[in-house]
Amino acid sequence: MPLALRRVLGLVVSGEATNRAEIARRSGLARSTVGQQVDQLMSTGILEEVESKRSVRGRPPRVLTVSPQAGTVLVADIDTAASRIAIADLNRRVLATETVPVRIEAGPGAVLDTVAERLKTLLDRQRRDPGRVRQVVVGLPGPVDFEQGCAVQPTGMPGWDGYPVAEHLGRLFGTPVIVDNDVNLMALGEAAHERLDTPLLCIKISSGIGSGLVTADGGLYRGADGAAGDIGHIRAVGGGNTLCACGNVGCVGAVASHRAVLRGLGIPESTEDDPAFGARELARRITEGEPTALHAVRQAATEIGEVVAMLVHMFNPRTVVLAGPLSELRDDLVSAVRAAVYQRALPLATRKLTITASRLKGTSGLHGGIALATQDIFSPPGIAQLLAEASAGSL
Repeated sequence: MPLALRRVLGLVVSGEATNRAEIARRSGLARSTVGQQVDQLMSTGILEEVESKRSVRGRPPRVLTVSPQAGTVLVADIDTAASRIAIADLNRRVLATETVPVRIEAGPGAVLDTVAERLKTLLDRQRRDPGRVRQVVVGLPGPVDFEQGCAVQPTGMPGWDGYPVAEHLGRLFGTPVIVDNDVNLMALGEAAHERLDTPLLCIKISSGIGSGLVTADGGLYRGADGAAGDIGHIRAVGGGNTLCACGNVGCVGAVASHRAVLRGLGIPESTEDDPAFGARELARRITEGEPTALHAVRQAATEIGEVVAMLVHMFNPRTVVLAGPLSELRDDLVSAVRAAVYQRALPLATRKLTITASRLKGTSGLHGGIALATQDIFSPPGIAQLLAEASAGSL
């Protein structure tokens, strides 16, 4: 595939150049060569030339952008009680989302088949060509072997250990599949969609507690075996002998997770009619200022804050984002975590630190999956593959 073609597409995708003159200036290619490459990319449906939306006098300038029809990415953010799914174009524009009420205990085969069926329905409703699905990304609530595309010894996920998630969905969609930890995707989504400063540490407080770290260069830190960020099994200061699902005692996830708070208050996590009953009931009690509920959330936040303070010293993030049901309860959780961090961590690590709750209301994993997919599609090997398919007439 001609180097000039890859160079032209790379400049447009990165946003470094948005018109033919800028491409020629930045690439050093002759204008005639640039024109030929742009015309070829437009004829294959990868690029399109549209009027700029910027307010200018006279005729609006024309800019180059990735065509909305160049391809689709699919994302599934799988969680314990339900999964969120989305489809997006290659400009990261979300086309449709849906919540799929399938519990993770149903097993990988049932969950993945149900999710795939709903994704195909969304494609059909949006009139997106299934043959132009470029990437599928799946987030799982446990440690993930990124290279093999499967979960590794996850707790509370019977049947998922080593199950070939990437292979399963690859057969159904005939396209590459990326499998990652759900909080990694959430962290990437917060950094990419909200444009928050990196390094960024995202803490998910749900049925367990996990974290994801986006490094200063925008990459994800996964660790040697995919276990990075599994902070729910760090021993809590006030953990005592509370038994954790992992078999140890005193884990912070066992005493300070959303599930642990509900259990301590005697609130069922779900009912037959309402899978989110626990979250709704706890939110009601917090809104009404019930003292026992407020105390439970603040106590959990203090335990989480102790762990976050340790992570702040270890990774020196610029931003900490708290996500999950507890983070959406007024400001109690964020305030208590912030107080614990500033009390425990030294000034050098906190002087420019921002601690905030997620503003994406549970969709950060979807945005992170879309970002990860497009990063892969528009990486140098991905661009080469996209152009090879275009030259073969498959676009």
